[in-house]
Amino acid sequence: MNKFQAFLKKKDIEISWKRYGIDALGAMAQGLFCSLLIGTIIKTIGDQTHVEFLSTIGSYAMAIAGPAMAVAIGYALKASPMVLFSLVAVGWAANTEGGAGGPLAVLIIAIIAAEFGKAVSKETKVDILVTPAVTIFVGVGLSMLIAPPIGKAASAFGSLIMYATELQPFLMGITVSVLVGIALTLPISSAAICAALSLTGLAGGAAVAGCCAQMVGFAVMSFRENKWGGLVSQGIGTSMLQMPNIVKNPRVWIAPILTSAITGPVATCVFKLQMNGAPINSGMGTCGFCGPIGVITGWLSPSEAALTNGASAISPSALDWIGLVLVCIVLPAVITPLFNLILRKIGWVKDGDLKLA
Repeated sequence: MNKFQAFLKKKDIEISWKRYGIDALGAMAQGLFCSLLIGTIIKTIGDQTHVEFLSTIGSYAMAIAGPAMAVAIGYALKASPMVLFSLVAVGWAANTEGGAGGPLAVLIIAIIAAEFGKAVSKETKVDILVTPAVTIFVGVGLSMLIAPPIGKAASAFGSLIMYATELQPFLMGITVSVLVGIALTLPISSAAICAALSLTGLAGGAAVAGCCAQMVGFAVMSFRENKWGGLVSQGIGTSMLQMPNIVKNPRVWIAPILTSAITGPVATCVFKLQMNGAPINSGMGTCGFCGPIGVITGWLSPSEAALTNGASAISPSALDWIGLVLVCIVLPAVITPLFNLILRKIGWVKDGDLKLA
């Protein structure tokens, strides 16, 4: 056992929640952002402006989502170049075989393939053959074997959430908004979770509401401490910056969470806000304005995942636009500071508690 542990340490193979659940998952979201998400935005702009050049660029970027995710995961796991490059084939296979649950399949399979590749890397005199062969054989083999059931399971669970939201838009609006919003601020990837579950429709709208409540809420209510730099870094960057402060005083998190519990059902019950863009947008909030952009692209050109779930293109009404602005920007900016003011008056939150390092 000691020899095995020493081998793992030598190969930098760390079997832990942080390495796989935080580092790998967060990197996967970045890979997805740099391929599917940005590609969807570019393609939508091209489609709507009838600029074929932009549509083509966007399509190419969208097509390599699987390899981009796998390579990002390998990078987070500190894989050697030979393993990293071999993960291109693994990501393509896992994403293709996984179908609607492709991102989840890529996450699981790329982690396993990368660790096997790292284990054999530089252990033989023919490393140039052995390392890529093992990485690809393990990754593509697993893709053929387990990616389809992973994809079906993830798709079924995502469909269950969306179906439940249609049946119970108030309760599920609260639940989805609060949980996805919390995931966005935690050091895990809400974007990757939403992508893995292929979350669109009303449930996607609730997720957007929860994420925006966290980002805009923290940005506005901490303006006293962090000024314009904090407003921008949290409002269009990430509310994850507040995690050190949340650890010190968890009560600072109450206001954004309560806000998400309000904006979620407002999105699902009042404005019927649906997010039918790429599922990753459901978990992005106002990061680069990707959440609202996802809603808009879903109106004009629904993603493949949304089309599979029964979505269709619409011409947004004035009420749709008002709902989008209220849910994503105005309500979080107004409600969260009010809750925080109450918390300050009762002494649960004090000056400096929200100061960014």
